[in-house]
Amino acid sequence: MMASVLVPFATGVEEIEMIAVVDLLRRANVDVCLASLDGGAVTGRSGITITSDAALADVKDRDWNMVVLPGGLPNAHLLRDDANVKAVVERLCSERKSIAAICAAPTALAAYGITAGKRVTSYPSCQPEMEALQPSSVYVSEAVVEDDFLVTSRGPGTAIKFALRLVARLCGEQKAVEIRESIVA
Repeated sequence: MMASVLVPFATGVEEIEMIAVVDLLRRANVDVCLASLDGGAVTGRSGITITSDAALADVKDRDWNMVVLPGGLPNAHLLRDDANVKAVVERLCSERKSIAAICAAPTALAAYGITAGKRVTSYPSCQPEMEALQPSSVYVSEAVVEDDFLVTSRGPGTAIKFALRLVARLCGEQKAVEIRESIVA
């Protein structure tokens, strides 16, 4: 059965982070759904308009293997404050399924309590917020940090490495190696 991943996104999303993840997961034959908060197209931080596959409310209750929160502002704050995003993240957490976030988006996971007691990272300027929201988390300055079901990453420059770790989680290390070699990373 094909793995399925939900990628919610909103205005100001960091395009590289979102598209790198979606592209590499789809190269690995993972079913990825891009879900904007209202189902409409979204303009990212660099002015690129991205079409949504669905409205988040219409797909949040599906049986997802993973949810990935891309960064960028105000995207990360809009995701953090959205009840549907919180609901799907909390459900996947309770089901022990993979939850991933990059750049400013790990702050949403910290706000939800998901990062408590976990090793995490984020965009460097978000470190104080991460530590204030979840003092029990262990902040690490690494490109990609995995702790149990949680995967966090730092920013646009770490998006490929982050996406390859997500491929490995869903499809195995060999598939991640194949994808990495095919894109000359």
